[in-house]
Amino acid sequence: MRVRAHVFISGRVQGVFFRYETKRLAMRRGVSGWVRNLPDGQVEAVFEGEKDDVEEMIRFCHRGPPGAVVRDVKILWEKPIGELQGFQIRYSWRT
Repeated sequence: MRVRAHVFISGRVQGVFFRYETKRLAMRRGVSGWVRNLPDGQVEAVFEGEKDDVEEMIRFCHRGPPGAVVRDVKILWEKPIGELQGFQIRYSWRT
């Protein structure tokens, strides 16, 4: 079953390769979506794919890469749209 999760991660999650490692895992798992830094210090991501793969992405978000200190993960479950192709790092919070 395909699912979509919109995730907000807070803590020490910027400057620790969080976006890069998120993209690397998403590509390995075949998950579509994107990840970006927000100006308030959070990381925001959208994951769309098979339920097990998206759940693995969320587990990663709870622990983060080495150097990260994750304090909170908020998950909004959304209806899968299917418009996302591949996985990208977004470099602006305006897009």
